[in-house]
Amino acid sequence: MTTPQEVLKRIQDEKIELIDLKFIDIPGTWQHLTLYQNQIDESSFTDGVPFDGSSIRGWKAINESDMTMVLDPNTAWIDPFMEVPTLSIVCSIKEPRTGEWYNRCPRVIAQKAIDYLVSTGIGDTAFFGPEAEFFIFDSVRFDQTANEGYYYVDSIEGRWNSGKNEKPNLGYKPRFKEGYFPVSPTDSLQDIRTEMLLTMAKLGVPIEKHHHEVATGGQCELGFRFGKLIEAADWLLIYKYVIKNVAWKHGKTVTFMPKPLFGDNGSGMHTHQSIWKDGQPLFAGDKYAGLSETALYYIGGLLKHAPALLGITNPSTNSYKRLVPGYEAPVNLAYSQGNRSASIRIPLSGDNPKAKRLEFRCPDATANPYLAFAAMLCAGIDGIKNKIHPGEPLDKNIYELSPEELAKVPSTPGSLELALEALEKDHAFLTESGVFTEDFIENWIDYKLANEVKPLQLRPHPYEFNLYYDA
Repeated sequence: MTTPQEVLKRIQDEKIELIDLKFIDIPGTWQHLTLYQNQIDESSFTDGVPFDGSSIRGWKAINESDMTMVLDPNTAWIDPFMEVPTLSIVCSIKEPRTGEWYNRCPRVIAQKAIDYLVSTGIGDTAFFGPEAEFFIFDSVRFDQTANEGYYYVDSIEGRWNSGKNEKPNLGYKPRFKEGYFPVSPTDSLQDIRTEMLLTMAKLGVPIEKHHHEVATGGQCELGFRFGKLIEAADWLLIYKYVIKNVAWKHGKTVTFMPKPLFGDNGSGMHTHQSIWKDGQPLFAGDKYAGLSETALYYIGGLLKHAPALLGITNPSTNSYKRLVPGYEAPVNLAYSQGNRSASIRIPLSGDNPKAKRLEFRCPDATANPYLAFAAMLCAGIDGIKNKIHPGEPLDKNIYELSPEELAKVPSTPGSLELALEALEKDHAFLTESGVFTEDFIENWIDYKLANEVKPLQLRPHPYEFNLYYDA
C-alpha cells in the first residue's frame, strides 16, 4: 500500500475495525493511539489526526498541547500481536496552528536530512543498515526503595547458572565471550529468533539472517537489508517491536540496552551507510580500500564530529558502560579496512561498487534511529562539503598498540555528560542546514541532563537500569 486510497480500500475490503497510529517520541520510543476505522479518511494523510502532545517527553507544554499525527500510507501493516485485526500505520507530526511539520518530531528531522542532501547536489539517496544487538532474558527485576537498590537479570543460557540445580541442569551454557555462532543445544534460542525474523518479513521488513551473539546469557542479532534513511529507521522500530513481543509471547524479555551484563560483551548498533545519486553509488572509487574521495571526506566528517555525534547516537548513561577503552567496544576514532577495533570499518565487500559502504561502529540501539541517522548524514555531508580528509588509516589491531601509540589515537567521550558537552560546543554541522534547530539541540541537551545525567549523580545504579532496560 502506497496511497491513502489503497489503505482505505484495504480497511473496507477486509472489514478492519481498528487503526493503530504509531509515532516516535524524542528519546526513541514508539507511542500509539488506536482509533475506530470511521475516524480515518483521506484528510488523515494530509492534515492529520489530532492528539494531546503535552504528555510526550520533550514536546509541548500543556497550554500548547494540540498536535496532529499525519499518517504515512507506505508504513501500513496488520499487527500480528493483536487479537482483533488491527492496521498499524506510522505517523509524522504537524503543528495544527501553522500546518507546518513539527521541528521536534524525529521523523520530520530525518526527512529534512534527506532534503538537505538533495539540496547540496551531492546525492539524492542515503542508505543505512543498522545492526542492533540485544539480549533475551528469562527474568529481569530491578528496584530502588528506601532500604535497598538492586537489579537482577537471569537466563537459562547464563554461564553463572552452570552450578544451579535446574532439576536437571543440562549444561550447555555459553562461556563468557564464546556465544558467537554455537549450534544447539548451546544456542537455545534458534526457534524464537526464527519466529522473530519471519514475523518481521510478514510486516515488510527485508530480512537476511539471524544468529547468536558473542556474550553469554542470550545475546542475539537479527539482520535486515539496508534501506533508505527513513525506511531503515521505520524497519528498526518494527525490529524492536517484533522482537520484544515475540519474546513476551514465549515468556521471555528483551533489552537493547548497551551493557546489561558486567564482564561480557555489550550490545551495539553498527551502522552501515552510503550515499547514491541518480541510481549510482558514490562511495566506490580508486582510493584506500576501494573508496572514493567522497567517501573519505564523509569519513572525515564522521571522525571530526564523533564526540558530538555520540550525544545523539549513544544517548544513554549506560552507553558509556559499553564504550570502555581496552574492551570490545569501538572507542578509537580511526578508520580501517575490515578492522573491527576501529570506530569506522570499511567492510571487505568485493568488487561490486554498489556494495561499497562504511560502517560506523560506535552507535547503540538506545539511540532514536531517525535522529541518529540524520545526525550521521549531516556529519558526513559536512565532511564532503569542507573536504575534511580523515588522515591515514590505522590498519593495526588497536587493542595491541603500545600506550605511546594509543595516546595518538583520539577516543570517544567517556560519559554521556561529556558527549553532551561536545554536542553543545559542536552542533553547527547539524543546525546550519536547518535539519536540526537550535531549539531542538538545546531541548535535547536539557532533557538528557535533567532526566538522566543529574539524577544518576544522586542515585545508585538500579535507577540507570530502570531507565534503559526498555530501550
